Amino acid sequence: MTHNEKRIYLIKELLLELPQHRDIEIPDDIEEQKQLLRSLMNIRLPRPVGAEFLKVQDEYLSEEVKRRGITDINTLPTTSVNNRIILWRGDITTLKVDAIVNAANSALRGCFIPCHSCVDNIIHSVSGVRLRLACDELMTKQGYDEPTGSAKITPAFNLPCRYVLHTVGPIVSGKLTKTHCRQLADCYKACLELALENKLKSVAFCCISTGEFHFPQQKAAEIAVETVIDFLKNDTWIEKIVFNVFKQEDYDIYKTILY
Repeated sequence: MTHNEKRIYLIKELLLELPQHRDIEIPDDIEEQKQLLRSLMNIRLPRPVGAEFLKVQDEYLSEEVKRRGITDINTLPTTSVNNRIILWRGDITTLKVDAIVNAANSALRGCFIPCHSCVDNIIHSVSGVRLRLACDELMTKQGYDEPTGSAKITPAFNLPCRYVLHTVGPIVSGKLTKTHCRQLADCYKACLELALENKLKSVAFCCISTGEFHFPQQKAAEIAVETVIDFLKNDTWIEKIVFNVFKQEDYDIYKTILY
């Protein structure tokens, strides 16, 4: 199968799982096809999947990752505040690093809203359906929602990183409180502790809780940097920490703190 044929195959197989959507016509436009495939992956429940589907999916997604470009964190400059910390603006799903951090919700099974812009949705979309299956296995075994401030680790599957650290940040629906701040710091600590437990040398953090969870960006960045620097003072194992930002506003905030 060609790359395009693999995309069509995956769309058809996913549509077969949904009797109510079997009559959907596959668009001719490649970008529209990609949006449809991502949407179908996003809404797919964590159910068993066939070996042939996984083989084609992994080949397709791995090629998509290569085409988008991969950034090795070892090529990125460190900051003046700490020679183990990197500030980088870009797509976290393109980073070659031991682990990236996913800002998850408490169900920890990914975002089910088709093509949503949250980092949780994007990470699951690039990784593939096995990431949701791995998360579902963890959460089914646990038997309750993931507490705020804690974290879980899974393989990264088709992402260029090795692992994904899923953490649940605080939701700020009103005034920012000391509890919110403590919980956010706990997210960073939990991810770093997981990294140590699993002998990981590098971690890339997204801006936890500042998107859909409405944590103020400036304060979130201050907590993130302070928590990581304090952790590194007592740790010599972790070699690189990346503060990954996507928005220019966040980049400017972190730059002020780190340089």
